[in-house]
Amino acid sequence: MLNWLKRFDTFCFLDNHSYRYEPHSVECLVAAGIRGAASQGWEGLSQFLRERQGSWLFGHLNYELKDRIHSLSSKRSDRVGFPELFFFEPQILLEIGEDSMRICASDPSAVFREIEASVSMLPESPAIRFQPRISRGEYLSIIRRLKEHIHRGDCYEINFCQEFFAENVQIDPAATYRKLSAVSPNPFSALYRVGHCWLICASPERFLKKEGERIVSQPVKGTAKRSAVAEEDIVRKKRLRESQKEQAENVMVVDLVRNDFSRVCEEGSVRVDELYGIYSFPQVHQMISTVSGMVRKGIDMRDIISACFPMGSMTGAPKRRVMQLIEEYEKTARGIFSGALGYISPQGDFDLNVVIRSIMYNEKSGYLSFQAGSGITHYSDPELEWEECMLKAQAIRKVFGEE
Repeated sequence: MLNWLKRFDTFCFLDNHSYRYEPHSVECLVAAGIRGAASQGWEGLSQFLRERQGSWLFGHLNYELKDRIHSLSSKRSDRVGFPELFFFEPQILLEIGEDSMRICASDPSAVFREIEASVSMLPESPAIRFQPRISRGEYLSIIRRLKEHIHRGDCYEINFCQEFFAENVQIDPAATYRKLSAVSPNPFSALYRVGHCWLICASPERFLKKEGERIVSQPVKGTAKRSAVAEEDIVRKKRLRESQKEQAENVMVVDLVRNDFSRVCEEGSVRVDELYGIYSFPQVHQMISTVSGMVRKGIDMRDIISACFPMGSMTGAPKRRVMQLIEEYEKTARGIFSGALGYISPQGDFDLNVVIRSIMYNEKSGYLSFQAGSGITHYSDPELEWEECMLKAQAIRKVFGEE
């Protein structure tokens, strides 16, 4: 499958790795090639969605879309180069279940034969050493300054991210995705290509799901490293659940989501379905909460995105002020990182992830990048925040031979 996809200039491969919480409609969705027009502009998104009503659409939102939604500005460079917004109607769609595959194409049999003929070994990922955009010492200094902003009352929580990069490298994105999935399979994993730009994603987080009139967000805030010793792993999971610092982070983001939802949902319909849920993944335990609401009549997808983007788990609170602080203190544009990737169904439902735990690659320039961050609060210890970032980067480093 992955070898077959590489022939397409644009494709989106979404895989939930058989996770079952707030389940996806299918195990795996694959969209390949562009049929007709693609949308690359925020202003024209609503019209594009109306014109393509009844079709499957796939695509992404860059973090810097915030500038159009919230009248902000960014001066940081993005060397990966994904479009600010991009959705496309695919020529070929595959819906893959545990024991089935449905192909929507002009000649499904020919597509199946092509996929079968593409089976071959993918190359090994090369050993690559990433450079940090900022030093450990500078990182600790920035966290201390961000805590000063919190103590002054400028904000309550801020998500600060740092970039790790390599230049003039060549990788096979499909092989890299396969290896990352083996090391860290997650429910919102993806391999995504738009021209020279590749996203290799192992995200555990859902940004927004719409099903009928109900919308759901599942912010992730709170991380603990897994242990190979079962008894110790249980202790770490319990410690995460009871951590005041992690609960404070989580509940602030939950309140932010509730406030965002209140702008587009029926009065009284916004609820917290689960608070401080602990979910286990191969590398980490995560604290995940679930917020839902019923969308008011006349509200479309663009309205919902306007109310909720960027996701609070990747900004902090209050959202506008922390986005200004992020621009001040981070060194590079986030681009598609901490943006969203997913699909829109023919019924107008959609499911978008949060682009984290991901590798970004520009095939033309050879620029390879990943970012890692954490939520900074009054309780944050700069040294522990550094360690959390390194933990989140562990799976990606392992893919490229950095243990």
